[in-house]
Formats: sequence, C-alpha cells, structure tokens
Amino acid sequence: MNAYSSSAETRSWKHFEKLLFRVVFVYFLLQIFPLDTAFYNTLFHLDWSNIQYQDIFNLAHYATHIGAGQATFADWGILLLIALVAAAVWTYTDNNQTDNYNRLWYWLRVFARYRLALAVLAYGFIKFFPLQSPYPSISNLNTAYGDFNRWKLFSLSLGIVPGYESFLGLVEMLLALLLLNRRTAGIAAFLFLIFGGNVFMSNIAYEGGDTVYSLYLITLAMLIFSYDALRVFRLLILQLPTAAGPFKPTFTGNWRNVRLGLKSLFILLFIVVYGVKTSNGAKNDPYQFPAGKGLQGLAGIYNVSTFVINKDTLPYAPNDSIRWKDVVFEEWNTLSIRTNQPVTIDENNRHLVPKGDEARNYEAEGTNARRYYSYRADTLQDRLLLTNKNPHYPADSIALQLVRTGADQLRLAGRTAAGDSLWVVLDKLPKQYLLKEAASGRTKKLKL
Repeated sequence: MNAYSSSAETRSWKHFEKLLFRVVFVYFLLQIFPLDTAFYNTLFHLDWSNIQYQDIFNLAHYATHIGAGQATFADWGILLLIALVAAAVWTYTDNNQTDNYNRLWYWLRVFARYRLALAVLAYGFIKFFPLQSPYPSISNLNTAYGDFNRWKLFSLSLGIVPGYESFLGLVEMLLALLLLNRRTAGIAAFLFLIFGGNVFMSNIAYEGGDTVYSLYLITLAMLIFSYDALRVFRLLILQLPTAAGPFKPTFTGNWRNVRLGLKSLFILLFIVVYGVKTSNGAKNDPYQFPAGKGLQGLAGIYNVSTFVINKDTLPYAPNDSIRWKDVVFEEWNTLSIRTNQPVTIDENNRHLVPKGDEARNYEAEGTNARRYYSYRADTLQDRLLLTNKNPHYPADSIALQLVRTGADQLRLAGRTAAGDSLWVVLDKLPKQYLLKEAASGRTKKLKL
C-alpha cells in the first residue's frame, strides 16, 4: 500500500496496548462488517436499478447478529469471544513482529467513521422528511391517552411537531458530514455521544426496541473519540499545550484514485440517491402507513348507532365488551374498531422500514382499545374483507357488505371468521380536532 504517514506514526506501542488493540480491532471489524450471509444475500439481490429508500435504510440499519431477530447483547458476547480467540492467535503468530499498529488503528477509525456516518444519515433523512414519526392517524386521535404504551406516546408526540423532527434529522445529517472528514470526526463523535446518549436513554425510558442498536452506535462514537480524548482532556481540563493527532495518511498513485472513488460512491449513494429517494417517499410512499388507498369519501370516525350480532340487537352500554363503540375509516385501506374488549398489544416497538403494506403495522403497534384491520375492497359490489393487523390475532377476519344509505351513513352486514353474523349502522361524526385547529396558533379562540 502506498499510504504512508508522518514520522510521528512510528511511536512504539507497549505490549499491553498491542494485546488490547488486537481484541478491539477484531471485535469492531466483526461489528462493522456483518458476520451474516443473510446480509450479503440481501445486498447482492437488491434491484439496484430501482433501489428504494427502504432498501438503503435497512442495509444501513443492519447490525451483526448470530441468531434470529435483531442483534442482542448476547451477540456482542459471542463476537467478543471470537475476538479474544482471534487476538490470541494473532499474538501467537505475530510474536511482536508487527510494527504497523498506527496504520491499523487509523483504518479501524476510518471504518468506524463511515459506519457511524451511514447509520446517522439513514436516520437523519427519514427524520428530515418527517417519515419516522408521522402525524397521528384518525384512529390515534380517537384513542384514549392511557391506551398507548410509552413507546407509542413518544412517537406520537414527535409526530405532532414535524418541524422539530426535521430539525433532529438535520442535526444527524450534519454530524454525518462531519464524520466523513478526518479533521472533524472527533468533534462529530463527541457531539454524537451527547445526541446518541439521549436516544439510548429514550429507548430505555420509553421501552423502545432499538436499545441495543443505539448503544452500538455509541460504542462506535466512543471508539472514534478515544483517539482525541486524551488530547482534549489535556487541553481543556489541564490547560496544557497539546499537539494535534500525529498520524497523517497520504495516498499516492492508484490508492489516491481508489480513495476518491470510494468516497464519491458513498456520497452519491447515501446522500444524493438516498436523499432524493427519501424526499420522494415522503410525498408518495410514507412507510409507516399503508400505501393502498382507502374507499373514496369514507375517511373519518363513525358512531355505531345500531349493532346487531347473531340477530340480537345490543343497545349501547359503556361496559359492553361485544358491542362496537365507534369505527374509523382511514385515508388508506385500514379500518379500526373501538370496543370495550382488551387488546393484546403488539409490543414490537422496533423501528422498521418495510416496503410492502403487509409489514406496515405502525398504526396498530403499541395500542390498546382498538382492533385494526386492513381491508381489500371489491368496489363493484361494495364488499370488504377485513384482516386483523395485530399478529396476536392471526385468525381474526370479517367479511362485510357495505351499503351507503346516506351522505353520512353506512350499513355493514356480514360475518366474522368465528361465524357470528353482524348488522351495523354507522353515522359519520363531524368531528374537529383541537390539535389541528390549534395548529395556526394556540393563543387564538377556538370553537369545536
């Protein structure tokens, strides 16, 4: 390799420093480059001619895990064990002959910088174009505060302030740009420790599903910042003269072109292409809600004025667990039903960016009191086939015949998967929402 550094590079490493570095080097390489064939199978089977922002995000969000599901702390333990074995072999075979630890240390920081920048960019863009936490759905606005779990409340709270969400995304994008520059990487890593630390604590406090992943990004930032930490402490705390980092790589010949090519490719793919795709997705394909359109003119909340099950008319009663209380048609192909029957909450709480509607379950996750159904509509005969989106109710489905009996009235007739017959009359409520009405200013008088 024609990359070389200044003479300061040749500082000697102590024996224990080399031992520790070997473990750290192997461990972080295993964390940065997924030790999983599924990742590379996905990577090489993507349609790169029609790449979508969901594809890029899911690649960037990937973390090495040994078993099924997302990465856990147990996976970290396995990787550390592998690193210890590899470091022992390295120590035995090397016999202290290796003298390029400064160079290996530099390249490990490069890999960590780009890995962290990639993760931060992935989140930054979907926050900047407020996709990660969308504005609450009609069903969300008609669900009691106490029927959401902590994670869903956090997400909904962020969704009602898209300007603040965009600001958070902008901060992440700026941090990523600083990470791409060697001279500013230490500053970016320090700032990320503050920013990412808040994200990590939020995951703990609100019982989010990305606790392990957020801590993983923090460890990358700690690795990067550790290069400058002692110098920062010496300069700012001890107020002593401090020299800049001694290692300065210089690339010549083909390596210079390779470096520029790889950096340009990274910027083109993960900033330009991903940014354009995410912007387009915010307008045409927000991933948290289904892309399938709902029946035209039905969106809104409906009061259940008549409810008949198995030819038995049930009058309204606050504690009735069978009778429907209200029904919501969303703008997309989701119908939610509020009853007094407790719902086993989908506690997934993980941040996923799916492409297909079948995997888009954000609206139902972390929510009690309502049952969420996706529906397929036969518009010629006004028939609906409802399928419960909650994975705890895989057999729950309802086949309905829909009749529009007035400008704001619907009649539903059909049968559940359990064999119960239904006959329901719905009256649309002209409901206004304080959250929307007050958007232009909370100091103005409002009448709902």
